[in-house]
Amino acid sequence: MATPILTGCSTTAKGPEAPASYPEAPQDGTVDTIFGHAVADPYRPLENDTAEATLKWVEAENKVTRTYIDAIPFRADIHKRLTQLNDYAKRGLPWHGNDGLYYFYENDGLRNQSVLYRSKDASGEGAEVFLDPNTLSDDGTVALQGVYQSKDGKYTAYVVSRSGSDWNEIFLLDTATGKQLPDHIEWAKFTGAAWDGDGFYYSAYPRPEAGKEFSNANENHLVYYHKVGTPQSDDTIAFSDPAHPLHFHSAYLPETDPVLLISVGGQGVGNELLMRRDGEWVKMAPTQDYTNDVVDVIDGRMYILTSMGAPKNRLMVADVTAPESKNWRELVPEADGVLTGAQFSGDKLYLTYEKDAANQVMIYDMEGNKLGDLALPGYGSVGLSTERKYPDEVRYAFTSFTAPSAQYEYDPATGESTLIRQAEIKDVNFDDYVTEQVFYPSADGTKVPMFLTYKKGLKRDGDNPVYLYGYGGFNISLTPGFSPNRMWLLENGVIYAQANLRGGSEYGEEWHQAGTKQNKLNVFNDFIAAAEYLVKEGWTNPDLITIEGGSNGGLLVGATVNMRPDLFKVAIPRVGVMDMMRYHLFTIGWNWASDYGTSADSPEMAEYLLGYSPLHTIRNDGTPYPAILVTTADHDDRVVPAHSFKYAAALQAADTGSAPKLIRIDSKAGHGGGKPVSKVIDEYADMYSFMFYNLGLTPSK
Repeated sequence: MATPILTGCSTTAKGPEAPASYPEAPQDGTVDTIFGHAVADPYRPLENDTAEATLKWVEAENKVTRTYIDAIPFRADIHKRLTQLNDYAKRGLPWHGNDGLYYFYENDGLRNQSVLYRSKDASGEGAEVFLDPNTLSDDGTVALQGVYQSKDGKYTAYVVSRSGSDWNEIFLLDTATGKQLPDHIEWAKFTGAAWDGDGFYYSAYPRPEAGKEFSNANENHLVYYHKVGTPQSDDTIAFSDPAHPLHFHSAYLPETDPVLLISVGGQGVGNELLMRRDGEWVKMAPTQDYTNDVVDVIDGRMYILTSMGAPKNRLMVADVTAPESKNWRELVPEADGVLTGAQFSGDKLYLTYEKDAANQVMIYDMEGNKLGDLALPGYGSVGLSTERKYPDEVRYAFTSFTAPSAQYEYDPATGESTLIRQAEIKDVNFDDYVTEQVFYPSADGTKVPMFLTYKKGLKRDGDNPVYLYGYGGFNISLTPGFSPNRMWLLENGVIYAQANLRGGSEYGEEWHQAGTKQNKLNVFNDFIAAAEYLVKEGWTNPDLITIEGGSNGGLLVGATVNMRPDLFKVAIPRVGVMDMMRYHLFTIGWNWASDYGTSADSPEMAEYLLGYSPLHTIRNDGTPYPAILVTTADHDDRVVPAHSFKYAAALQAADTGSAPKLIRIDSKAGHGGGKPVSKVIDEYADMYSFMFYNLGLTPSK
């Protein structure tokens, strides 16, 4: 495809006009008093997502949005091209099952969910379908979240979610025959299945109140033990902590040494660790101030990846007879890059690091001596597949902004990598595109990295459309990765800019903390500075900048639009946290307090949150805002749709100029995980149509 055509204005005779009016949202005039601040919340009724008035408003809003987007003349062409770009074979790395067979996920193109296959060898030749989640629903909205085999391989537990919800169900299969067993677990959440003997541990909440399954606060996360062949009602509580109802609890049993471990999180930046010994619980790591992850337990030695005493993480060891953190010994010290993963293959350790937001892999022996590096094919992200029992089988997948996942086999003896599988997309030449990394100054002078990906030969004449993406929170790093939907932007002349904002983990815990609580404005300033840099350096101009982010990134977009509406032409806040005064009252919102603080913490914290909360800082004085497309979904029980509902209603009622302010409310969908391919294509077709139309651009055909 060629460069997009500039049409000169976003409303032509052939396309839609911005709505002259919007549906009237239900109101009740609520005003909260928070540490002396009168905080108006007139759209409080929209928090009741099952109320008739809310349902009617949702229906009316979707009608307005569909009328507008469906009238964009090139929407059908965008949908067609996105379908073509997604129609290519994708296969995950194989792994060994405990039944001696190899397992891998594959999607041959446009299946809504990837299929789990198994075969006798790693090549996948003669593979058979083991579990096809597409058969679990008519529309692909049941997603497979994970599979867990018993130690002897006799049983396989699989976890599913429905319509994008965080609620999970667990089912059992006879591994050899694939026959469904009667076991069925409901109301599980944030869990796998940790096998021990003839049963497994899992995490769940008490059954929620009917009608409030997707909005009420989740409290009292319990670890249960389920014995195969028994009803859920017979399951026993293996771990509980009623004194701390807002904690998460996850069970883990290492493959080689069946020590029961419990990870406890939810109210800090990290997690506690407990180990059961002689019927008693021993606190290994007694605080959530640090992240702690037991990599494995081998011959009585525990290998622990931790941020304790190391903001960029380090690897420690401890004896199972004395597992308390005071007894941990350093095996691999903190390095320049951030240590993000550790895994064994035979007697070697493969450590994954992140350096300037891209991956590196280093190899160590079990005593902490460095043996070398695993040379990667370029600048991108890596996923390793290793198992201690199979030292000669090391595989990894590598991807970048301009390369779909490629799989390699690594030979530990020679240090050589062999390409075994490369995903290919018809009619796309990846050599036509380039990625570079730049570092720009934020408002306080901090240098922030940003990746720019674009078509070769692009001129820095200030007239290039830009799609600026960011997140900036919760210790999450944005590394290079491939998206077939993003290729549509690149082939249509758009610069894709990915900013590595503070609040993430790109440079360790200090970088994270610099974007939390009363440092949160740093994140928004970093994002604004990214746009200002792109303008100053001649890449683009404010009339051609689109910003997008999801979840915490939706908050980012909403806040920065309110701060600098003049800097962007289009904004797409997706499933965003928009009400910073009440976010902690819904589902697991309380879990975000370690990053945000809450309005109940102190007068200072409440005032700080109120100062940037997207819902509460919308201008209402005629200041022109960008065209805004808010997105959410009816089954989002991570960031409840009330955030987007109230924000959209307030936005539509405010005097912010003539550009459209729309909300897209998906059905049978959640926060984004497990979304069917067909729904993903629909959503991006709507987003890109809205974007190009309001930039005054027509994509090439």
